[in-house]
Amino acid sequence: MHAPTGLDPKTAAALTRRITLLSVATAAVLVAIKAGVWLISGSVALLASAADSGLDLIASLVTFYAVRYAQAPPDAEHRFGHGKAEAFASLTQAGLVFASAALIGREAIVHILHPAPVQNESWAVAVMAISTVLTGLLIVAQGRVLKQTSSVAVSGDRAHYLTDVASNIIALAGIGAAAWLGWFALDAFAGLAVAALLLWAAIGVFREASGQLLDAELPEVDRARVVALVAEDARLTDVHQLRTRASGPYVHMQMHVDLDPDLTLEDAHRVIVEAEKRILEHFPHADILIHADPRGRAEPHGGAFAEHAQ
Repeated sequence: MHAPTGLDPKTAAALTRRITLLSVATAAVLVAIKAGVWLISGSVALLASAADSGLDLIASLVTFYAVRYAQAPPDAEHRFGHGKAEAFASLTQAGLVFASAALIGREAIVHILHPAPVQNESWAVAVMAISTVLTGLLIVAQGRVLKQTSSVAVSGDRAHYLTDVASNIIALAGIGAAAWLGWFALDAFAGLAVAALLLWAAIGVFREASGQLLDAELPEVDRARVVALVAEDARLTDVHQLRTRASGPYVHMQMHVDLDPDLTLEDAHRVIVEAEKRILEHFPHADILIHADPRGRAEPHGGAFAEHAQ
C-alpha cells in the first residue's frame, strides 16, 4: 500500500488517463494479431496467450473507465470522493485473470493428453516476439507513471502485462520445441505454465486491491512523515490517534493534536491551517482533518474506535 505521490493532482490524473488509453490500444493490437495467427497455427501456447490478452483488454477497459471515475470530485452521495473505484477495478482484473487461468489450464491438460502438431510455426513465433516487445514497452511506460501516481488500478493492469512477458517467453519456448524438435506435448505444458503464472499474478492484484478496500493504513514511513510535518510547529504537540487510508488517487488522514489552551480560537485555527498546508506540500492528494485538544485538559473521546486508535 503506497500513498499517492507529491505530483499535483491534475498532472497525475492526466498521466493515468494517458497510460490507460495506451494500455487499451496495446491490448487490442495483441488480441488481433494473436487470434489471427492462432487460427492458422493451432498452437495451444498461442491460444493461451491470446486468451490472456483478450482478458487483459477487458481489464484495461475497466481500468480506463475506473481511473476517470475515481478522479471525479466528491458529490452529495460520495463525500469522500470516488477513489475506491480503482480498487474495485483491480478486483475485477483479478477475477478475470483467475478465469483466464482456469480456461487455459483446462485446454492445456486436454492437449497434454492428446498432443497435436503446431502449424505455421514461423508465424506463431513472430507474433509472440512482437507481442513481447510491445508488452515490454507498455510495462516501461506504466512503471514511469506508477512512480509518479501510485495508482492501484494501473498497478493491477501492469501486473497483467508483467505476467504476459513471462507467458510470452514460455509460449515461445513451447512453440519452438513443438515445431522444430517435434515435442508436441511441450506446447501444451507451456500453456499450463502460463496458467500458473496468471494465478500468481491474480493473487498479487487481489492483495493490493483488498488493502485499499479494507482501509489499510499507509506505510509507517508516510505516517511518520505526517507526524514530523505537524510537529514542525512547536505549538503543536502530541500528535495522536492518527488514522490514514488510501482511496485510489487520494489519501484521507485524521489526527488529534495538543495545543496551548490559552490560545484564542482564531490563533488555534491559524496554527491548524498552517499544519495542513505543510502536509499538502508533500501529500497534495490528501484530505485532512485535524482535531485540536487543549494541552493537559483533553477528555477521552474519539467515537466508536477511540479505545483501539493508536
